[in-house]
Amino acid sequence: MQPHERIGEAIAVANKDGRTGLVPFITAGYPDPATFGASLQAIADVGDVVELGVPFSDPMADGMTIQRSSFAAIENGVTLSWIFDQLDSLKGNVNAPLVMMSYLNPLLAFGYDNLASRARESGVCAFIVPDLPYEESAEIAAALDAEGVGLIQLVTPATPDDRLKMLANASRGFLYAVTITGITGGDTGLPVDLAAYLDKVSAASSLPVCAGFGIRTADDVVNVGKHAAGAIVGSALVEVLERGEDPAAWLRQLR
Repeated sequence: MQPHERIGEAIAVANKDGRTGLVPFITAGYPDPATFGASLQAIADVGDVVELGVPFSDPMADGMTIQRSSFAAIENGVTLSWIFDQLDSLKGNVNAPLVMMSYLNPLLAFGYDNLASRARESGVCAFIVPDLPYEESAEIAAALDAEGVGLIQLVTPATPDDRLKMLANASRGFLYAVTITGITGGDTGLPVDLAAYLDKVSAASSLPVCAGFGIRTADDVVNVGKHAAGAIVGSALVEVLERGEDPAAWLRQLR
């Protein structure tokens, strides 16, 4: 099985168990690099897939919570190389497939071939790169594909139908359905027309569809799960870590 195929399998297992796949997001190394390994293991024991954010100085798709966590992690010396080294030390102890979310610059600086091999070695199954247009993704996609590592595509409510199908066909692991035309961390609730949008995206994709942005409560997860295979929970979980609370306990109540 290729690394990116582990993602879809994990979400499918959750769905067969009657659950919405749960995809928690954390900023790597936040709030304290020293506790990152323990936090990741605890979160991976509850989540079906875990999304790891690479700290970046200008996270344009993210709201204040993740911006704040990213800045703090950078101040504490967290880098892409550091994250890979930490994952190497945790190999065999993380019970969920890992997806890495990064803006393009750190990946470009690391080198695509090196990135792909380090990802496979350390257990990263796919990447999400929110500032990389599909039309400019061929080089990194080829490098990742050579190692069986996926490049997950994002769609939004504004994505035209023909482009939606193209991105669904190109994605590996799952298809990321952004629920809003905006940034992460909003507290205005999910859109009223979410069901129709997620139904359309799910119909276009042979991969599991995971919805993200604005998912904060167990009710949100239930509502998303009626129309998509998985729910991505980011800013709300980062806030739990920020408050020093138990992330695994918080995630369990989402189920």
